[in-house]
Amino acid sequence: MTAAISTSRAGIALLGGALLLTLTACKDPEVILQGQREDIREGNTGRVENQSRAISLPQQTSNAAWPQSHGIEAYRTAHPALSAIPQRIWSVSIGNGDERRQRITATPVFGDGRIYTLDSDVQVSAVSPSGQVLWKTDIIPASDGSSTGGGMAYHEGVLYVSSGYGVLTALEAKSGKQIWRQKLEATGSGQPSVGGGLVYLAAGDDTGWAVNTKDGRIAWQISGTPSASNVLGAPAPVITSDLAIFAFGSGDLTATFRTGGLRRWSASVAGKRVGHSTARIGDVTGGPVIVGKRAYVGNHSGRTAAFNVDDGSRIWTTREGALGPVWPAGGSLFQVSDLGRLLRLDANSGEVIWAVPLPGYLKTKPGKRGEIVAHYGPVLAGGNVIVASNDGQMRLYNPENGNLQRTVEVPAGATTAPIVVGKTLYVVSTKGELHAFR
Repeated sequence: MTAAISTSRAGIALLGGALLLTLTACKDPEVILQGQREDIREGNTGRVENQSRAISLPQQTSNAAWPQSHGIEAYRTAHPALSAIPQRIWSVSIGNGDERRQRITATPVFGDGRIYTLDSDVQVSAVSPSGQVLWKTDIIPASDGSSTGGGMAYHEGVLYVSSGYGVLTALEAKSGKQIWRQKLEATGSGQPSVGGGLVYLAAGDDTGWAVNTKDGRIAWQISGTPSASNVLGAPAPVITSDLAIFAFGSGDLTATFRTGGLRRWSASVAGKRVGHSTARIGDVTGGPVIVGKRAYVGNHSGRTAAFNVDDGSRIWTTREGALGPVWPAGGSLFQVSDLGRLLRLDANSGEVIWAVPLPGYLKTKPGKRGEIVAHYGPVLAGGNVIVASNDGQMRLYNPENGNLQRTVEVPAGATTAPIVVGKTLYVVSTKGELHAFR
């Protein structure tokens, strides 16, 4: 009995000693390793060491037209002329603005001395450079209800308009009179491209269309990989001397010969930003932009890539998405990223030279955040990189270092990317107004 008690007391003593050692160890100071902290999810934080790097911009040009997507090299003015401090000179209503179920998605186009716009209810307007509405045309099919989205392209006196109703319409640009109408098999909210007697368009069911400009008859079609993550307003196909390149909701690119539709090559903007729910949307939101033998493309989930136009081979990839087409200038690419930042990339390598944050929320309250700010662009004009936003501001940045130069008020906020023609900037607001700045 005595031995048992002694053994028990010894065990208690040992246990107490162990607990004392444990408590003593807890008092030791934490060892903090030296060095930079990195996120365990690669590429998630997007931290950038900003650089001020010299850039040789193209000479400013007072252009007379902005007929189609700037992704097509033949229609792009590399550096439109504009005042360094643009002021609003007039505003005019072009129809219905953004609503809960209907949105304006069509960037204005300019051709033959007129600005063409498309409101949220698919009404087309032609406006003079002085702000006078010249004509309006409603292209809603008589048998359909409501829809949203659309795009426009101007070519040789004809305005080509796609709409969410699944219709591609050709209008006489001078009068708005309908020339022909072609029904699509899905929504047509994307922007068309025109050249060589054909209109090219990516429809909502991931089908690429080529339609004859003369009569609207179908020339050929191609099918992309089906995707449920298509963002409203598909990017414009880009055309070169012999190819038409389509971007689809799956993140795939398909290059076809322009006249016959035979596939030349296929590629993909693969990858996603880990840790972000929006990275599940793999749609190509930064539509193809051609510069020489390269095509620059970005998606909604943290990837921008450069491809060889001849064979579709990948040249480089960077872990930054693009919410609109990049703007190339002086060996650099400017873009609004999927993280809501304005970036300058090295066009040769994809290296991020600088990144500046853009406003994230329209209203921020403790424990509650409002609607996310939408940013449109960028556009290089007047020596500045310009981003228009729906928070009521247009921001002008220094292309060399990303410094904010100034802000310009846009009443009600922008809902499309700006265009610049004849030293004047035009942008459509969320209330369905066209504003001119000079």
